[in-house]
Amino acid sequence: MNPLLPDLSGLAVGNTSSAGEMIAQWAPGARVVKIFNTIGYNVMADPKFPDGPATLFYCGDDPEAKKVAHQLAEQIGFDPIDAGPLTKARVLEAFALLWISLAIGGYGQGIAFKLMRR
Repeated sequence: MNPLLPDLSGLAVGNTSSAGEMIAQWAPGARVVKIFNTIGYNVMADPKFPDGPATLFYCGDDPEAKKVAHQLAEQIGFDPIDAGPLTKARVLEAFALLWISLAIGGYGQGIAFKLMRR
């Protein structure tokens, strides 16, 4: 889930909070991990790309929940990267807006990001 404005022109929250943080506040005790928000449903269904697995960033405050999310993403074919605590959802939600802008701006929904390392 991403806190998008109805016209997709920006985020409803993002500088001082995020949808991920808001969910954690609404559900005390829940182990919230922000993941699967920077790709489209079609990439979730088939994450294979010619250049290798797409990067899937995630964040959260519970180490065990993050481990489960990491393993799930890896098992279905992504390269999961821990982006830090749940406050990083503010960045991931903005990153999702970039994906959405590119997808509707002509690149289509068959795109994903890849973190490259040396």
